[in-house]
Amino acid sequence: MGPASSKKKPIRSPFNTHFHAWTIWLLSALFMFYKYALEVLPSVMTGTLMGTFKISGTQLGNLAACYFYAYLLLQIPAGLLLDKIGPRKVTTLAIALCAGGSLIFAKADTLLMAGIGRFLTGAGAAFAAVNCLKLIANWFPFKQFAFMAGLMMTVAMLGAVGGQAPLASFIEAMDWRSAMEMISFAGLILAALFWLVVRDMSPSHTKERHIVSQSITFIDSLKKVLKNRQGWWLSVYSGFAFAPVMIFGGLWGVAFTSEAFALNQNLSAQAVSLIFIGFAVGAPTFGWFSDWIGRRKIVMFWGTVIALFSISAVIYFPGLTRNSLMMLLFLFGFSISSFLLCFTMIREISMPILAATAIGFMNAFDSLFGAFSDPMTGFFLDLGWDGKLVEGARVFSVSAYQAAFLTLPIYLAIALLTLFKIKETYCKSSFPTQLP
Repeated sequence: MGPASSKKKPIRSPFNTHFHAWTIWLLSALFMFYKYALEVLPSVMTGTLMGTFKISGTQLGNLAACYFYAYLLLQIPAGLLLDKIGPRKVTTLAIALCAGGSLIFAKADTLLMAGIGRFLTGAGAAFAAVNCLKLIANWFPFKQFAFMAGLMMTVAMLGAVGGQAPLASFIEAMDWRSAMEMISFAGLILAALFWLVVRDMSPSHTKERHIVSQSITFIDSLKKVLKNRQGWWLSVYSGFAFAPVMIFGGLWGVAFTSEAFALNQNLSAQAVSLIFIGFAVGAPTFGWFSDWIGRRKIVMFWGTVIALFSISAVIYFPGLTRNSLMMLLFLFGFSISSFLLCFTMIREISMPILAATAIGFMNAFDSLFGAFSDPMTGFFLDLGWDGKLVEGARVFSVSAYQAAFLTLPIYLAIALLTLFKIKETYCKSSFPTQLP
């Protein structure tokens, strides 16, 4: 699945292959960490951003969604570029673009410039998950894919945790613009390390199915992916299942828990970060468990069911104790992490040479739901706003949040129905002997 052809020798690893594989995985996972920290950071700055730019809930939702607009537009191109050119060159530029977008966001003095910064950040972040899954396929045995993908999401969700309570404390210690500048600088360091260390594929894979054939064009790759009906159903499931995590955990959850449970900003951020901690624990656990029982769908089904009931309890039972709230948010993150198995399934039903393109196609659905769900939630909140302002920022009532968050259980219910259209893979590839 790398960019080399049979006529071109790959760049050899300067390190022990096994050690180098894990180093490459770690750098790719750190990009995921960085991506998720940037993705969720608006959730701890809702009041600050509304006050700084003098905007409504709908406008804040649109600002946050600028990230997802770019993410959506570039998901399929990201897979195609990674399949054709290779992760090292493409992803180094993507990390640098993330860092540059963050710097523009930090310096923005108008809503337009802030939106451009978020858009560029999303454009770079669009390559993170596809790159990591691509390199896992290129450097690790096929049977380890589900577990390694889950482990990848553990690191990614720790990034989301970092974008919650730690970032809230960071912003309290200094202004949000200075914090964003430091985050941008960290991205440039990661881009440099990625370029120096990463190679597109393991030397042991140069004669295996992981190599991309130069004869397959971008259009041919896309056509093959679009013709896969199971890929469509898996992608729809993925979009509906993951959207509640980003609506609640990525933007509106901190403000809601502050209002509904009378928590300060730091405590609310800590509570919401438990979603991502639960996800970090659950992702590799479900990957291992699914491999162990030889099934994917049943694990995804019960994980989604538990997620549906746990997030509904958080939203519609504001009289919960703080410990109950914490437990339910952790359970929601833990259980919904089972959705990640759909990425392993699309890898199993797709030709190996098209893995990144297929994964990019699926990831596009996740960003599509994020792109319209954040502003839609903001719009519903504005409809229920009673006129309350604190330091120039709109404050929404619990009932307004409950009405706006009705989409979360609906999304999860639709995800469950979609699972009935998905065929079990039994943890086996549909192309066990496929060669480019």
